[in-house]
Amino acid sequence: MSVEGVGAGVGLTESRPDLLIVVDDDVDIARFVEVNLTLEGYRVLLAHDGEEALALIERHQPALAIIDLMMPKIDGLELTRRLRANPLTAPMPIIMLTARGLTVDKVLGLTAGADDYLVKPFDTMELVARVQTTLRRNQEAREISPLTGLPGNTRILREIADRVNGGTDYAVCHIDIDRFKSVNDVYGFARGDEFISALARSLHRAVVAVGLPPAFLGHIGGDDFIVVCTPEQVYPVTERAVTDFEAAADALYDPEDRERGYAEVVKRNGEIQRAALVTLSIGVAVSTNRRHTSPREIIEIATEMKTVAKGHDGSYVAMDRRRA
Repeated sequence: MSVEGVGAGVGLTESRPDLLIVVDDDVDIARFVEVNLTLEGYRVLLAHDGEEALALIERHQPALAIIDLMMPKIDGLELTRRLRANPLTAPMPIIMLTARGLTVDKVLGLTAGADDYLVKPFDTMELVARVQTTLRRNQEAREISPLTGLPGNTRILREIADRVNGGTDYAVCHIDIDRFKSVNDVYGFARGDEFISALARSLHRAVVAVGLPPAFLGHIGGDDFIVVCTPEQVYPVTERAVTDFEAAADALYDPEDRERGYAEVVKRNGEIQRAALVTLSIGVAVSTNRRHTSPREIIEIATEMKTVAKGHDGSYVAMDRRRA
């Protein structure tokens, strides 16, 4: 593995507030919830029975539903079951409201598909906390990579933002597989997924081995990964990950390709092209030389350094050493 330092001398966009729907036949409670969530910056729809709620949800596709258990026409349990049975509304998180504190009511709500519940009467702080937590959990669950089980872009940006605002030094490493396309071209996407999974496992082992403070590992998508750690952890993490991954990748090649050190890619014109075995390119941005104003800025620098690393043979780490 080669290491290089590059020397010389953007911000998050705001998204539209989440749209929520409150479904309760008690007008006063529905209004109470609406006012308090609006004060927290959410947009809120009101429905007073299950039928009205179904029509509004189909039309507006809210980010979360707060549903009373006891309602006329279609009660909260049946409404929740219908929403979960519809592929278009199944992913929407649901908080169930109940006037009773009986365990059986909570179990019924959760069994029907609710993500959380609130027992009336509840205070504003609990309401807002439950909504925020449920939305966050739902967003993170949707972004977890089904292939690697690692958190995705929203969680990555929040982790980096915490480091940017935390006042301690940090490093962001952008890792991807060199010549990954050749693996898919020669062996197909299923084998390509095995290489991605192998890299995820190698990075996870490296992150665990580096110890405290805990480093963070995220999966941007495809063969791209992010590691957030301290500057001192960069080389232990990357060195172990490279050694581990290269050994794992060799075992994933067909024996003849592994022995001769390249795979043969047949181009569209029938020409056979040699593709060297995969390696890793790693770009690193650190906070020790200059302070960054946003997560996107430091990711852009790490990605720029990854491009520098790709200009070199073999697995390579390029660290940004430019000062502000």
